[in-house]
Amino acid sequence: MTWTHFPYFALPAVLLWALGAWSAFRERKAMTWCFTLVGIFLFLTYITGMWLSLERPPLRTMGETRLWYSFFLPVAGLIVWSRWSYRWILGFSTLLSLVFICVNLFKPEIHSTTLMPALQSPWFAPHVIVYMFCYALFGAATCVALFCLYKARRPDHCRKEDELSHSIDLIDNLVCVGLSFMTFGMLFGALWAKEAWGTYWAWDPKETWAAITWLCYLVYIHWRRLPSQAVSRKLSLWFLLFSFACLQMCWWGINYLPSAQGKSVHTYNIK
Repeated sequence: MTWTHFPYFALPAVLLWALGAWSAFRERKAMTWCFTLVGIFLFLTYITGMWLSLERPPLRTMGETRLWYSFFLPVAGLIVWSRWSYRWILGFSTLLSLVFICVNLFKPEIHSTTLMPALQSPWFAPHVIVYMFCYALFGAATCVALFCLYKARRPDHCRKEDELSHSIDLIDNLVCVGLSFMTFGMLFGALWAKEAWGTYWAWDPKETWAAITWLCYLVYIHWRRLPSQAVSRKLSLWFLLFSFACLQMCWWGINYLPSAQGKSVHTYNIK
């Protein structure tokens, strides 16, 4: 399985996810489960094929990690839809997956099959996979936050206020679950670092931004636990967007920081 096979799996998967999202809007649960799960299975088949052909987890490059992000977004969307019955979440997750799939279609970032020694640790794959799942949850939370900010600009009435409160509850749930997975991802990363570099934490630029991102989402959760009269919804949503910006810096932005060039052990995916 190579990148040339990617469109034959990714595009049908997106079509199936779109049909699942349409079925969710139509409140056809059986069709939603069927279309979405088949699309997820199809995309996972490609990832598995890449894993076997590369003889390593497809997690080395930004293009390969985007595969997992595209995969976990509909998974997260399906979980949210099944748990809280938000009909539009599958549409959001499908659209975001399509964006990352399109980026990979035009810029797959092909590299050799050989992994550098530091990436051959058994902790490497679970660390990155768990992080990709939490990124997907935070991405979904950010989309809902943008939707809430848009709704907040329109004239208010009771029904819209109820919808806004319902959406913010969803955001809080997504962030709580996402932060839990991020915490596990950091623990796996520390174990990986100990095995690969002899220390659990070295304040590498990537690790520093990971800590900043984790603290931002932790602050958001505690902020939302304050008494309702002391919490500004709009301000909390803007802070959530700031947290997601920090996450983007942690994920790929550090590759372009002067302090990381030639020094960071996490810039191995740059040619």
